[in-house]
Amino acid sequence: MQTIIQTPTPNLAQSVDFYTRLGFTSIPAEHATLFADGHIVIDINPDRFARAGIKLYRPSWKEEVPQIRELTTIISQENGYLLADLSGTWIYLIEGESGIVPPEAPRSVLGNIAGVSLETIDMGRSAKLWEILGFSHSMGSEEQGWMAYQNADKITVSFMKPNACPHLFFNPSLTYFNGGKNIPVIDKIRFLGIPITEEITQFNKEGIVDNVIIRDPGGFGFFVFND
Repeated sequence: MQTIIQTPTPNLAQSVDFYTRLGFTSIPAEHATLFADGHIVIDINPDRFARAGIKLYRPSWKEEVPQIRELTTIISQENGYLLADLSGTWIYLIEGESGIVPPEAPRSVLGNIAGVSLETIDMGRSAKLWEILGFSHSMGSEEQGWMAYQNADKITVSFMKPNACPHLFFNPSLTYFNGGKNIPVIDKIRFLGIPITEEITQFNKEGIVDNVIIRDPGGFGFFVFND
């Protein structure tokens, strides 16, 4: 299975500039605009009907479809299926190969990528859906208020319970954890002229901005956090 993040854009040139300035690696492709950050691949889709979401590629999803229908609505499409999990995140189940070979991309300016973050109204049901999609539990628990699941593609999806985070939350978002070294990362983001959506001080006893949230031109969120 291959996992690709899809982000829409109202202006392709602005989105390309956003990812280029942040040091994402451009992936040559004939019919798509792709960037990578480590092992994460982002597809910038200028189609006016594109929506932020996660694309999962596999030769067939027919065995999983009946199980998915027990949890949520699933719509047949020309090349697979479309559904949304309980966070409202769109999931594209695509039958076939993406044809994309991810490069050995270096980290972007944003630092250590931890994966996709979702805030869900029912962590148990969300976890069950993602298990059907091929993800398995790796960290956390429902009692702790967060859980992380990972697939064979080494993509991590983390679920947070409602109102677990004292800051803006966009479903879905990519999360970065920089192990207490986030302030230089924030300084670099400012230097590059990337707009900051929210400056976060709640986790710092001295009221220092050591966590930030940014968004690309299509509204996809990025949590750039200290830990």
